[in-house]
Amino acid sequence: MNLFYAPDILQTLTLPEEESQHCAKVLRMKAGERIHIIDGVGGLYEAEILESHPKRTQVTILSEQHEYGRRPFRLHLAVAPTKNIDRFEWFVEKATEIGFDELTPLCCRYSERKIIKPERIEKILVSAAKQSLKAYVPRLNPMTTFKDFINNFSSLTPHSSLFIAHCYDQPKQHLLHVCPPASDVVVMVGPEGDFSEEEVELALRNSFQAISLGESRLRTETAGVVACHLVTIANLSK
Repeated sequence: MNLFYAPDILQTLTLPEEESQHCAKVLRMKAGERIHIIDGVGGLYEAEILESHPKRTQVTILSEQHEYGRRPFRLHLAVAPTKNIDRFEWFVEKATEIGFDELTPLCCRYSERKIIKPERIEKILVSAAKQSLKAYVPRLNPMTTFKDFINNFSSLTPHSSLFIAHCYDQPKQHLLHVCPPASDVVVMVGPEGDFSEEEVELALRNSFQAISLGESRLRTETAGVVACHLVTIANLSK
């Protein structure tokens, strides 16, 4: 399946320039050939190329599916970017392949990276969604401080299941055992130096539940992928 991303495809009937370049120059597709297009919000379209052009490939829509591959749950991952940005980008790619809905990069007390390039992360989200044949592209939020994130969620999403993964020796339950199926889930993963004790206490005071991701101590990027996978498994097994 030749899959392309065009968020405004129903309005423009034209592939964006980067996708047009790939279609016309890399794949050398011609008028009359059929392609599939996602809009990033659940729409999957079968289309026929009317004009193959490296800047503005025009199509006609033959069929469309809405809410294609929609999951019975919603997952928001809040993860502190790693000092080595390649590792954070690896997490973004793999979590998108598994499936989640929203990403907030966190700036915490022990964060070693406080700046990211959103346009780079957006490209990885789109590429991974296309590679894994998903019609939903996760939403990327701006870098957010730990305190602001906690305050926003405690006041705006009272019905979400809120979890924080940390390494302190405190009572914690495994995420797989406490994650409710078919619900809105938020999981926070800290930087390489973990959350501070004060951050954990603030989260617990604001309806977050401390969780474990297993017996091993995981790197930030691995923990993010594991959390994503566990939420998916929790929804398959219940």
